[in-house]
Amino acid sequence: MPEDSVDHAKLRHHGDVDARPGMVDFAVNVQGSAPPEWLRLRLAARLESLGRYPSAAEDLAARTAVAARHARSPEEVLLLAGGAEGFAMLPRLAPRLAAVIHPSFTEPELALREAGVPMTRVLLEPPYTLTTAVVPEAADLVVLGNPTNPTSVLHPAEAIRALRRPGRIVVVDEAFADAVPGEPESLAGSGDADVLILRSLTKTWALAGLRCGYALGAPELLARLNHGRPHWPLGSLQLEAITATAASDAVAESHARAQVLGVERDSMIERLRSLGVRVHTPAAGPFLLIRVPDGELLRKHLADQGIAVRRADTFPGLGPNHLRVAVRGSAEVDRLIAGIRAAGL
Repeated sequence: MPEDSVDHAKLRHHGDVDARPGMVDFAVNVQGSAPPEWLRLRLAARLESLGRYPSAAEDLAARTAVAARHARSPEEVLLLAGGAEGFAMLPRLAPRLAAVIHPSFTEPELALREAGVPMTRVLLEPPYTLTTAVVPEAADLVVLGNPTNPTSVLHPAEAIRALRRPGRIVVVDEAFADAVPGEPESLAGSGDADVLILRSLTKTWALAGLRCGYALGAPELLARLNHGRPHWPLGSLQLEAITATAASDAVAESHARAQVLGVERDSMIERLRSLGVRVHTPAAGPFLLIRVPDGELLRKHLADQGIAVRRADTFPGLGPNHLRVAVRGSAEVDRLIAGIRAAGL
């Protein structure tokens, strides 16, 4: 797509601008308003250490914990200030042609375009499965999400592996993989030298304000990403959060949360469909892509009632009749259903 036809403002759009304080928030995919108490206590206990710089030992402890969580070595872990930092690093791989599979999260494309990397979009048609993707053979960097934001599609691991080619790096955004019970299609533990996995802790652990994530990949690939970073790219609280949430009991808690989320998602799909809302399924993430006659009008009606939903026309391949809604519990969904009814959909 020619650069002069790309709307960078749309690529930069994020759901947090759709949610004002006090609104019932279906626009942002963070689960909960704050980390669980045990994690807050872990972080609070580190406040007295903020007078010193994070140590190499703390960095290694966090990488070791993440490595154990995914059955990899610490050398295959790069700690990130949120998954978004990983997207910002992608231009350091100096691809000749990058292909981004859409509809999907737009920050990878934005980072590559703003760095001047030659880009192509691979637009999937409904039901948004990789069987319909035609990735140019010349693409030496391919980026996709799994499960994909905003379609909630979970691609089979083998379909992702089928994208591999000699000289090509496949980047998989697994920001929502821990919201899928058992993480069955994750490649986080694969160890494939040409596959780079990006993970975020923001959503499951309500750490959006702390910015925590990591990349998994071959050491030489991570070294290319890491080149040029400043000293202490992550702070002590970030390292503590990454270490804590990689522990076995925390992983078990996230899997239990994923089970609950799946039940809530199924209930939410049924309730939305009962109103005549078209919901894209199958859905595997903590959000749903819906289609209504006029998405912008409905979004404004809901906002007037104190309910925030995420516009989806900013995702390439989707239009103004699409919205994305985060999966929430029954009390919040009651408000959403009432709001849609009041809007006269």
